[in-house]
Amino acid sequence: MAKGQEQAAPDAVLTRIGQVAMLHHAGDREEARLRFLSLWAEIGEHGDPLHRCTLAHYLADTQDDPGDELAWDLRALSAAEELADGAPAGRGGDGGEGGELAARALYPSLHLNLAADYDRLGHREAARLHLRRARTAAGALAFDRYGEGVRAAIDRLARRLADAGPTGDAGPPTDGPDRPDGWWGPPRQRP
Repeated sequence: MAKGQEQAAPDAVLTRIGQVAMLHHAGDREEARLRFLSLWAEIGEHGDPLHRCTLAHYLADTQDDPGDELAWDLRALSAAEELADGAPAGRGGDGGEGGELAARALYPSLHLNLAADYDRLGHREAARLHLRRARTAAGALAFDRYGEGVRAAIDRLARRLADAGPTGDAGPPTDGPDRPDGWWGPPRQRP
């Protein structure tokens, strides 16, 4: 095969995770949780960090108990940190820069989920800490539908935490760049 024509083989585990995620989004939360747990048993605590991060991130959303959701989100963050430290990312991944890029793309959503988990559990300071980390990490996101959605969710949670009352830095974080395009505001409307 000529150089440049090679295609990466699809990652079967990520494909399977995606299929179960579609089941969850279609409304079958319990079946999705069972299938995700089966995949987790297959991958194991020491499996590929990209697989563990992705799977734990989705598994958290299927939990009924906020403490269980937090535990899965913490597993996802731990695996993302392994990626950022250069662990291999995906089948045939070489770690290093690829793992760091994958982690950078995951951090905004991971920290946002942790902030929401801590908020639900009444731990406002921990929620604010992860919200600041989510906002900072959001600088790595593209200005596309996904990136705008994550930034909008960050803003919604910031408003909710600000309304929760003064327990430290009650207002939304202001440590982001001062940008004229309203980056920290609601997503831009497109015609």
